[in-house]
Amino acid sequence: MAERILLLQGPVGPFFRRFAAELASAGCEVFKINFNGGDAACFRGPNAVDFRGRPGEWRGFLQDFVRSRQIDRIYVFGDTRAHHRIARDVARELGIRFFVFEEGYLRPDFVTLEEGGVNGESSLPRDPDFYRWQDAETLAPRRVGNVFGRTAWHATVYYIATTLLHRRFPHYRHHRRTALVPEALAWLRSLARRLAHRGSDRALLRALLDGHSKRFFLVPLQVHCDAQVVVHSPFCDVSEFIETVARSFARNAPADRVLVFKHHPLDRAYRDYGALLGSLAAELGLGDRLRYAHDLHLPTLLRHAEGVVTVNSTAGASALLHGVPTKVLGDAVYDLPGLTSQCPLDAFWASPEAVDRDLYRRFSAYVRRSVLANGSFYRALPGVASPSGICWVSTQHLPHSLRFALGTQHGVRVQPRPAVATPARPRTTADAVARPSGAEVPAAARRAAGRAS
Repeated sequence: MAERILLLQGPVGPFFRRFAAELASAGCEVFKINFNGGDAACFRGPNAVDFRGRPGEWRGFLQDFVRSRQIDRIYVFGDTRAHHRIARDVARELGIRFFVFEEGYLRPDFVTLEEGGVNGESSLPRDPDFYRWQDAETLAPRRVGNVFGRTAWHATVYYIATTLLHRRFPHYRHHRRTALVPEALAWLRSLARRLAHRGSDRALLRALLDGHSKRFFLVPLQVHCDAQVVVHSPFCDVSEFIETVARSFARNAPADRVLVFKHHPLDRAYRDYGALLGSLAAELGLGDRLRYAHDLHLPTLLRHAEGVVTVNSTAGASALLHGVPTKVLGDAVYDLPGLTSQCPLDAFWASPEAVDRDLYRRFSAYVRRSVLANGSFYRALPGVASPSGICWVSTQHLPHSLRFALGTQHGVRVQPRPAVATPARPRTTADAVARPSGAEVPAAARRAAGRAS
């Protein structure tokens, strides 16, 4: 009997349409629920249904839909959107398997697909000893290449359609701003800021490489609306994270060390932390020891950094790849003893813990084999003939009929995941900064108790 698959909201662009074609080619019956005009523009067909109700009506709508269509699996992109959180609850109630796509834990050549949840809800083991027994060998991925232009194009089309068809979905509220004119102005502002900072970035890079190589700490910032910060960390926003890190550095770092905050390129249009950093530098007496970079090449910075501090950015995984000691203040799947520094943040500046390179190789190889797929959401992987444009490294999260069609049911054998006890999660910013070991951050009831007090 053909498996019945329901797709909810996907990445901007045609990926879910391509994924549905691959599922259908394997004999699955695929349904899609659209929430806004962008969804509708990217996915049309007889099995595409619009949800036009109010947020409070979504749970009942979905329950009726999955029961009447006898849905076997649900696939979504991102598990922190309100309608996807409700969908996960409904799936659990009704015994339906729930799968989440996300940007790759390891980038740039992978996307993530996990059952149950990703990031703070990931089922990846948090015990480093589990990974020490894993095979470190893995095939090199096919290169995705630069997809920024294609991503920008898909986002533009998506948000134009969302705006033009807003009356068709009167109650929909997106997790990001979608108005056309403000977004267009934001892109122009981004370009202007990039040009304005080009000279100062070059001067800063020369200063870091010539005078501070291996004597500066890098803090790669995340976008202001990143669910990793908003949901899977103890911080209210990026500004609070910046202040926490700067104050700890001022109190505890050796006097000849420099702290460099690097702006996220996709957040250039929406936030500028120059005023905040200037104020902190003056208040804390840091002067030129506190620096602000905008568009510097991340791998170059990592090769010369003494350490990295992050909430839970994938830049932290890149730091581990380069062997750079890393301190995580949120919840990250790579925050494991042996990989990241487990000391409190105040102690990190003077004694960053080295990365166990062998453990990282085994960890990254296991993650690739178990929850990553080689490719991009925003364009088909060159040389891959499948409709989705993805090279499925692991097929364990795909419907059985598609696994059979791909001919990989006898391919890489993924080790079963043992039940692994996880440490207590910090409930306040102070707990996250001071905790002596890698710990998770609350995914659902985040910060509520700590912030109410």
